[in-house]
Amino acid sequence: MSKSRYVRSWEDISAAFLTEILLKKNFQGKVLSITSESIGTGQVGENIRFNLEIEGDMPKSIVGKFPAIDETSRQTGIQLLNYQREVFFYNNLQSETAITTPNIFLCDIDPVTHDFIILMEDLAPGTPGDQIAGCGVSEAELALTQLAHLHGSMWEKTNLADDNIVSRGGKDQTPTGELYKALAPSFIERYRDALASTEKNAISDLGRSIHNYLADSGGAKTLIHIDYRLDNMMFGGPYPLAVVDWQSCAFGCPLNDVSYFMGTSLNPKIRLEEETRLLKHYFDTLKNYEVTIDWVTASDLYQRYAPAGLVMAVIASMIVGETQRGNEMFLAMAKRSTQMMLELDSLGVIS
Repeated sequence: MSKSRYVRSWEDISAAFLTEILLKKNFQGKVLSITSESIGTGQVGENIRFNLEIEGDMPKSIVGKFPAIDETSRQTGIQLLNYQREVFFYNNLQSETAITTPNIFLCDIDPVTHDFIILMEDLAPGTPGDQIAGCGVSEAELALTQLAHLHGSMWEKTNLADDNIVSRGGKDQTPTGELYKALAPSFIERYRDALASTEKNAISDLGRSIHNYLADSGGAKTLIHIDYRLDNMMFGGPYPLAVVDWQSCAFGCPLNDVSYFMGTSLNPKIRLEEETRLLKHYFDTLKNYEVTIDWVTASDLYQRYAPAGLVMAVIASMIVGETQRGNEMFLAMAKRSTQMMLELDSLGVIS
């Protein structure tokens, strides 16, 4: 790590600091000056693009990630170990995975204050997915291909996790279940004018079965992203698709990620028309790896984990700082996931 560790804020970044970091990554030259701009839509972290005036062989821009400016969101990131977890992923797990992620120049965290810095390659001119608008079939195929590469490459490699920051799976989920039940009424109240009665009832009904839903489903475990959705994906640019925001990753059931993505990111009409084909596309890619799961099991688990996006939307919306875009995003995630859950009769499976 750089002798300049622990950077407290993006405002502490200087041309000399970036020169030092990039020289250690085998770039040649010098950063003469920098300008910065906020980018992205993250709720728990602050993303900054640094535009560099350079001489020699240096990148013309890089991206930094830092703790959230909003104090509520920052404290959420600290208490849930989000910042420690993402740093652990990039420092210990990224090189083991076959999913496309940005190159990292520096990744460090103060274990006391949780101030952290992640400096990574700029994925421009790639564009982030739009969680509110949703995506089409071609984007979904790309996302599911990358997801299969993640799951296949990390299949049963639980020994790589430390089980404190990144869970190896099987942890007691009772606190999460109780949190969902406590927050669901507030979620329904906040979005009451935008939720149909069937949606409100479904959110409440899930609360009555939430501990069954969160119980370990058994079977093989792999590294899962847990927040695998469009806002955490960059399309185009250096790669067809790169995946970011690893603050929630853990070992668990791979179909959790698949159901979460399909339920939160696809227009329900498109999902209904393409659901089986897209799930088969994921499964066929996954089977290129040495995995122990069959099609029937995958299909059953996909049905079981349909509420994944709803659980995240209800809890996350209530524990981070409230914004207009955040409200629109969480509402879109919840409504799509609820529809998927009802269409697949997931509550009947987990009750």
